[in-house]
Amino acid sequence: MESVTFSESGGIRYLHFGSELIQGAMRLNDPDEIYLDYNQQMMAWLLFLETKPGMRIAQLGLGTGALVKFQHRYCPAVKTTVVELNPAVIIASRAMFFTPPDDRRLETLLADAKQFVLNSKHQGNFDAIQVDLYDAICDGPSASSLEFYRGCHNLLKGPGIMTVNLFSRHKSYPINLTNICKAFDDRVLVFPESHDCNVVAIAFKGPRLEVEWKEISKRAKIIQEKTGLPTLAWTSGLKSENARQEFKLSI
Repeated sequence: MESVTFSESGGIRYLHFGSELIQGAMRLNDPDEIYLDYNQQMMAWLLFLETKPGMRIAQLGLGTGALVKFQHRYCPAVKTTVVELNPAVIIASRAMFFTPPDDRRLETLLADAKQFVLNSKHQGNFDAIQVDLYDAICDGPSASSLEFYRGCHNLLKGPGIMTVNLFSRHKSYPINLTNICKAFDDRVLVFPESHDCNVVAIAFKGPRLEVEWKEISKRAKIIQEKTGLPTLAWTSGLKSENARQEFKLSI
């Protein structure tokens, strides 16, 4: 199990797994902000799903708890289930990054995400899944198989959405993207690469989605005004980065 360490610079606190590689970050004077660009993009399901009472989100890999804190603050109708294998990460997230304790809207499970998604009792229980699974080496995602992504597909209701953090300049990237596309019937979009070489993929389950980009932009504007997420930039990035999506989103 990886050791958990921390560093601070310029008002930012960083999480490490025993190396200099950054596993997450938090602005000390705004702990509920999602600081890293790719972490923000993991919330892209908000563009396509309305939050409502009874909605459930699965967070596979806790990190600094940035997504958990954001959802706890801005999505009060949503229940988040966190799946994290390392108990030290759970402790650090609460003690050093101010993730709230479990309550009726937050459930934290000490478990292996690969086993969690293959457990039939969880099938069809979640509206969205956020996958951010890395170890100390950061040698690509620690769960990459077709079996794993099919398990994620099975966890979702329809409509349902999965967001995944990938490394764009690593040999794991085409492997993961191919397996995601196979598991989700090629219903996958990708964001433009962020400055730290991360690419977030969005995978869709359920009825086919046909919607004008201007309608997505209207929703993005509302979300941006409410939460501060740069969602208007997301729509233009998704429109330009994905082939055959120039005029409207058809997926």
